[in-house]
Amino acid sequence: MEWHVTDAQSLKLIDREIGEHTLSPSEYEIVRRVIYTTADFDYATLIHFSDQALQSGAAALAARTTIIVDVPMVQVGITPEIQGTFANPVYCSMDALTRPQKGKTGTAWGIETLAHRYPEGIFVIGASQTALAALVDLIEADQVRPALVVATPASFLDAEGIKDRLKNSLIPHIRIAGRKGSAVVAAAIVNGLVDLAWQAYGQDAKSLG
Repeated sequence: MEWHVTDAQSLKLIDREIGEHTLSPSEYEIVRRVIYTTADFDYATLIHFSDQALQSGAAALAARTTIIVDVPMVQVGITPEIQGTFANPVYCSMDALTRPQKGKTGTAWGIETLAHRYPEGIFVIGASQTALAALVDLIEADQVRPALVVATPASFLDAEGIKDRLKNSLIPHIRIAGRKGSAVVAAAIVNGLVDLAWQAYGQDAKSLG
């Protein structure tokens, strides 16, 4: 991402308002990116990182692992950053060809279909609670083992239940606690991670490209 002087001023304001924190430098860069994108300081405490989430996600990006997203807004939000760096394939669940099914949304079936094709992919669930539930079901059934799951759907119903199951799965993940969340938040998290990964692996990726 290219930063303008006004961006730097905004980030300085965010740093001042947050003050002291217990996040690692890499975690803080992602949290700060989300706050900058949403203007919502609640995310300073709502974003949770599992052990090895950033390391696993960065390594998967550098390996050009396929990225699966739930909705087009996430795909549109991350594609320019991806194309300018590691050029990972990005597929959206809503574009997956699936048979009409009862009992699940089209987004959930799309995630399930793509998960079977790319069981070790990076999964970004920004808006669909049903897609997240379908993915967690597959994880618990040991049918897929994602390199990273980014889970940020907003929800008033069972907001913590599915995310708690994700937490207990031991899969590397970044999740939002509580009801808040959106596709915009998911895109900000992924773009922040891409920037961090490019700093760590960029030269190696260029030599392989």
